[in-house]
Amino acid sequence: MTASPPQVNGQARPPAPPVLGDWQPIEAAPASETATPTPTQSTELADSELVAQAQAEAIRAQAWAQAEERRLKAEAEADAIRVKAEEEARKLRLANDRAERKAAEEAAASEARIAELNRRRDEADRAREAAARQDEEKRQAEAEQAQAVEKSSKRWRRVAMGFYALCAGVALPVQMAAFYDPNAKYLLVAPVFIEVIALVALVGAASAVTAGRAHWHYRLVAWVGALTAATINIVHGLDAFDAATAFGTALASVAGPGMWDLHEHGRIRKRDGKLSWRQRHAQRKAERAEAARQAAEEKRRAAEKEAADKAAAEAAKKLAQARAERFPKVWEHAQRLAAALGETAVTEAVWKRAHRDVEGADPAESAEVIRMRNAAEARVEAARQKRPVNTASKTTSSQRASQVPAAKKTRVYNPPTRRGVRTKGDVKYAPAARRQASIAARTAAAKKQED
Repeated sequence: MTASPPQVNGQARPPAPPVLGDWQPIEAAPASETATPTPTQSTELADSELVAQAQAEAIRAQAWAQAEERRLKAEAEADAIRVKAEEEARKLRLANDRAERKAAEEAAASEARIAELNRRRDEADRAREAAARQDEEKRQAEAEQAQAVEKSSKRWRRVAMGFYALCAGVALPVQMAAFYDPNAKYLLVAPVFIEVIALVALVGAASAVTAGRAHWHYRLVAWVGALTAATINIVHGLDAFDAATAFGTALASVAGPGMWDLHEHGRIRKRDGKLSWRQRHAQRKAERAEAARQAAEEKRRAAEKEAADKAAAEAAKKLAQARAERFPKVWEHAQRLAAALGETAVTEAVWKRAHRDVEGADPAESAEVIRMRNAAEARVEAARQKRPVNTASKTTSSQRASQVPAAKKTRVYNPPTRRGVRTKGDVKYAPAARRQASIAARTAAAKKQED
């Protein structure tokens, strides 16, 4: 008899489920309806009761086992659902965390980009402001420089004109004394006329310089007038006065127009963009430095080219020696071929042609190299297919695929012969072949009769 366990998984066993069916509990029969059993009947009745109790206990145990199985299955399913829910929640939490981190990174990156753009914009604004400030300062400096130059030029012009008037006042008395005649006092106008000629010519030269016209003839006239006045002062001064008076008044006659001409000469050089002596000296010095630099550069390039040519010649010599030592037949044929083609040395084209003539292939290829490559490929193919190397040559065939196994025995065609000569009946044809041969023979005979 099987007893149910009192506890399951550390807990009290649940009550047994009700037993369904025709089973009824055994009750004691009334004394009036029950006869006194015999010893044999008592033994049989005890056995039947034991069997019934054992069956009831087995049914209860089976029902309990089924209920326990269903409970365990439900708990397992509940655990699986809980584990799955926890896993889903964990995945969702991780996804949310990743999304939050990504959003935070994107926000930080966006803020960084905005900050970088603001910084670049501020730098660009500051650069524009600095450039505008520098341009304004440069314009102001240029304006001040131009104003200073203009002011200096005007002052120089006024001083030159004043000096010219002073020189004319110094030189005129001696000239007027030279032309003085009590009977012809109108001749006193002549020295004034000479000085006025020089003045008018210099004013014309200034106008020509301003207008960009030719000015040399105005300056020539002015100098002719100044030299004429100086000559008159020297001649009359030495005759009527002393040498100091003569040469002093002559110098005054030349100095006034000369100083004014210097003023115009400066304007002419500025207009034509001519360089000063210092600028020309600096330019010549820079040209000499550039010429020296170019000469040094050419010398360096020539040295580098010479070194490269020397290295190339040595490399070509070593290559020729290596070819002559490793490929004597090809090298000998290449030398003959170069001489036949009019080449002074064995060029790459000549070497390639000679190698093809001797080895039958381009350089780096030959029959030995091809056989070695084929053998290596065969070993690799055998290693891939896990076969012995000596059977690698049987892996490829134009009549079967690589996965189809080769024939175990080579087929040899041995036609039946009789004393080395075919005879009638040696070859057995199929019925279809005999019918086709018969049809062909009848067709040929009919065509021959028609002809």
